[in-house]
Amino acid sequence: MDDLKQYPVIYKQSVAWGDMDAFGHVNNVMYYRYMESARIEYFNQLNIFDLDVNTVVASSQCKYIKPIFFPDTLWIGSKVVELRNSAMRMEYSLYSESQQQVVATGEAVVVFVDKIKMTKTQIPALTRSDIIHLENKVHNLLF
Repeated sequence: MDDLKQYPVIYKQSVAWGDMDAFGHVNNVMYYRYMESARIEYFNQLNIFDLDVNTVVASSQCKYIKPIFFPDTLWIGSKVVELRNSAMRMEYSLYSESQQQVVATGEAVVVFVDKIKMTKTQIPALTRSDIIHLENKVHNLLF
């Protein structure tokens, strides 16, 4: 799991039987759900859900490297690679325990939104600071 050393948050995800499709491998939609769960874990570590802002995924992508099969356990690394005024870009890496390798990577741009006005807003200063501190723990330097 050396592939995940650069990720400050690593989320453990069990692959369920129902995650597979008619072709016998995990359906492509599930990869996005797995990344979402890792993103929520990252946000939980920052206490983002206690703030007066919401977060919205503006764009996302996934690169499928190898198919995933049941049973398996995935370790999903998440990190912030870019901080903007009102958004951040996150990257994900999905590591398969049974295959002993990264099976997918992904990215998402997350925008901060004012809960009342429902318009984009600045990333709160404390949250920005907490992100930088969390990323510094694994030597990811953000400015």
